[in-house]
Amino acid sequence: MLHAFAPVLGALARVLLVFSFTFWVPFAWAWLADAHRLELAWSGGALLTAAVALVLWAMTRRSKRELLPRDGFLLVNLVWAVLPAFAALPLWWGVPSISYTDAYFEAMSGLTATGATVLTGLDDLPLSVNIWRCFLQLFGGLGIMLLVVAILPLLGLGGVQLYRAETPGPMKDAKLTPRIAETARGLWGVYVLLSVACLLAYRWAGMSWADAFMHMSTTVSLGGFSSHDASFAYWDSWRVEAVAVTFMLLAGVSFARYFVMWRTRSLRSLAADVEVRWYVLVLLGSVALLTLLLLLDRVETDGLEALRHVMFQVVSLATTTGYASVNYAAWPAFAPVLLIMLGCFVSCAGSTGGGVKMVRMILLAKQAGRELVRTVHPRVINPVKLGQTPIANGVLVAVLAFMLIYGASMLGLSLLMLWSGLDMVTAFSAVVALLNNIGPGLGQVGPVNHYGVLTDAQTWLGSFAMMLGRLELLSVWVLLTRAFWRK
Repeated sequence: MLHAFAPVLGALARVLLVFSFTFWVPFAWAWLADAHRLELAWSGGALLTAAVALVLWAMTRRSKRELLPRDGFLLVNLVWAVLPAFAALPLWWGVPSISYTDAYFEAMSGLTATGATVLTGLDDLPLSVNIWRCFLQLFGGLGIMLLVVAILPLLGLGGVQLYRAETPGPMKDAKLTPRIAETARGLWGVYVLLSVACLLAYRWAGMSWADAFMHMSTTVSLGGFSSHDASFAYWDSWRVEAVAVTFMLLAGVSFARYFVMWRTRSLRSLAADVEVRWYVLVLLGSVALLTLLLLLDRVETDGLEALRHVMFQVVSLATTTGYASVNYAAWPAFAPVLLIMLGCFVSCAGSTGGGVKMVRMILLAKQAGRELVRTVHPRVINPVKLGQTPIANGVLVAVLAFMLIYGASMLGLSLLMLWSGLDMVTAFSAVVALLNNIGPGLGQVGPVNHYGVLTDAQTWLGSFAMMLGRLELLSVWVLLTRAFWRK
């Protein structure tokens, strides 16, 4: 049995070894600027992770078989399930009164860039703990396996499959460069440059270096963790919010577009992207609609203040970041429900956002339009196009299948949450928020509440929902099919 999975476990060992170095980031902050002195938690986590990695490597080093396509799916699932188990250890050791179940949920929320938290009293947490929570989102935001493909060419042929298994969106076969490793390095290069720019912008807006680093980590990754219970209401600053909105908007667009722009030295590819145009139009329309709603309902009397709060919350929730500058759950019921719904589809494929992605919704709408035309004109030739590019029927079938599995997963998880004792609003909104990696839901898990109210069973179910959403469902559910395990 070990021989059959040796290449997968060997690759997992390398990923764990790389991951063990990330623990030294909060260690450095703990050593330099944290009065709580939690260096032992971070060094212990690093050494334990490295030790397990070396043991796995020693057990599998004799295996010479390269990764097969199906090995990629198994490895990606193992990585996303196992890394939070190690990332949770320093939280379990360093945060008072937190269970391992909650620590695993927090770590999974960090690595999947979801932003759902079980913690309160964030302002009083040790600095290194907040650094770790936020840095996990930066590390996991663009994709752990994409980083692995970029820096570990030892994965060989399996690199292509890893890229497909983790990269979001319906069209994963388009190559930006001849080599997948080169593509991965290019995307991570864009990610790092955007992160540095965001860090400096937050510092300019008035944040401390520590807050700027943490919120850079959770903005570019569209994760949404904050070091303050009040989130962005802590600053109540239009400059800070303007920086956040700018970089959330940028991170909600495919990083492949920025890579192409850099290589061609032209904005043409971005301007011609149908998905980006709809991304902007939906955001602008939502901002206008909700601003008008707040003014008509007298929730806000100042038009500029209404626009400021609505713009921040629309961009934050639609891009699945999950920051809050106000308690939007107290707005008229239409508003928070719309915000949660926007998080299900607005982000572009290839961005760090969650949800089903805008391109799938465009293709679904075009396919629906084609079927309506066929109802009247059965013999008409009316291909679905994205811009000027005809879309193959195979892609459309894959999108329809994905949406069927997406709906079934959301319904099934919601029923399980209801069965476990949650009220309807909390159960359904929690599943929507976790499966789409949005973060805060409504009801007991709303923007001014937290997920610490969940039982252990509900918390583990929530952790699974976050992983399921991060890997876009198919990469997880495929492991349960007979065809996957058949020789």
